[in-house]
Parts: sequence; structure tokens; C-alpha cells
Amino acid sequence: MPRTIVFGAKAAPGYYLAKQTIQLINNVARVINNDPDVKGKLNVYFPWNYNVRLAQHLIPATDLDEQISQAGKEASGTGNMKFALNGAMTVGTLDGANVEIRERVGAENFFLFGMTVDEVDALYAEGYQPRKYYEADPRLKAAIDMVADGTFSNGDKGTYQDLVNDWLNKDWFMTLADFHAYTEIQSDIEALYAQPLEWNRKALINVANSGYFSSDRSIEDYLERIWKTGPLA
Repeated sequence: MPRTIVFGAKAAPGYYLAKQTIQLINNVARVINNDPDVKGKLNVYFPWNYNVRLAQHLIPATDLDEQISQAGKEASGTGNMKFALNGAMTVGTLDGANVEIRERVGAENFFLFGMTVDEVDALYAEGYQPRKYYEADPRLKAAIDMVADGTFSNGDKGTYQDLVNDWLNKDWFMTLADFHAYTEIQSDIEALYAQPLEWNRKALINVANSGYFSSDRSIEDYLERIWKTGPLA
């Protein structure tokens, strides 16, 4: 199934690993987009200076919105609501506004994967060992090894050594623990996308049930529950 993957992210000026991640994404894109073996099958882009004007083009064009933060770590943004309102299906964890979207559109119209908050907390408590997941999953190991061996850094094995060390020894967001579930749900996504009528039906259900997230409803809710007042006119 051909795919075009668009990454969007921001990093605080002093957040070194986040800056490294963005650099890695751009280098992965460079390698993939110049590989004749995947031409027409996979493209990767990281738009510079993502803003409202660019979002007005990207959001309506999106088929699948990936909201894949670790459960319990996302401060409930509104981006996923905008995508759902514009007809994108969502793949995500039980985190932030994903929970509300899934409740509104129906579990059968949302691609859920990953651990719950309770499962995350339990894994932290018992002592999370990310290297165990690396050793157990050949696909995950191959992906990380490509980063470590310089495939995406012109042969320089040291460029992303800090990232690789973090993944294998800390992995605060438990990306490695959720990797298998993420790859499994992608198979379900591709199977549904191969059925355009069913995909579009579910996408329309997302649109039809996303009215709850309108600014009018939100403002009315604030008026009644927070400010204890009503409309001015």
C-alpha cells in the first residue's frame, strides 16, 4: 500500500534529543525519497515552519492522523479534533483527547493500540527494560541498528549514538514497548484502506460525530460550568 508520511513536530531550543529526532526524521526522509526501490511506494516529509496556512492544506488532505503519544503523557491538544472534523481516521493510544474522540466516534471507527495508563505505570513500577524489546523484535532491532550503523548519517555511527543509547537504556516514553502493537495496527489500517467504501463510511462517521468539539460548544460549556453566566445577547 503506497504511503506518504508527513511528520509535524516542534522542539524547545534546549531539548537536545528532540532536536536530534527531528534531524533524524529529515535524514530518513532524504534516504527514503532517493531510494529507487521504494519510489512510488513510500515518501517521507517534514514540512518546515508548520503554521496555520500550511495546516489548511495538510489537514483536509490527510487520510490517517497518527496521535501516538504514550498514554498519560499528552496534554490533550486539539490537532486530532481538527483532523477528525476534516475526515481523517485516527490511529492512537488512550491518551489526551484521543479518549474523547474515540468515545464520540465509536471504538469501531478508531484505530487503538498501545498500553493504558495503568499498564504504563505498572511497567515503570516493575522496572522497564527497553533493551528487552529490542532483542525480542527483529523488525525493531533492524530499525534501530540502521540508525546506529550510520545508514541515515552518511556512515557516521556517532551522529545518533545519544538517541540510540536513550532508546535502549531509558526510553522514557516506552516507544519500544508499544512498537509491536503499533506495527500490528498498521496491518488493520491497510486492510481497511483497501476497501474505499468502508473507509469513507467510517471517515464520514468521524466527521458527523466531531461536532461536539466545536468552539461554540466549548465556549457554551465554559460559560455554564466555569464562569456561571450565559450569552451576552
